[in-house]
Amino acid sequence: MIKRTLSQVIARAAASSPVLLVTGPRQVGKTTLLETCAEKERSYVTLDDLEQKEPAQTDSALFLRKHKPQVIIDEVQYASVPY
Repeated sequence: MIKRTLSQVIARAAASSPVLLVTGPRQVGKTTLLETCAEKERSYVTLDDLEQKEPAQTDSALFLRKHKPQVIIDEVQYASVPY
């Protein structure tokens, strides 16, 4: 695994903010970066998983109760409800 300089930036940001959004082009390693930066107490959920996506779209409060902080939510853009 290549040590990324952004790891230190993410660690500082996560320590001082309740929410951290990482954006960028496809296939550049955002998920891998966050997984390697995550402490053991953080859970990980991806909204690529339809069983996770549906409750995130229909009952976000229940979704967030199920996935207590601190949680990494990957592919969070899939939580938006289509109009």
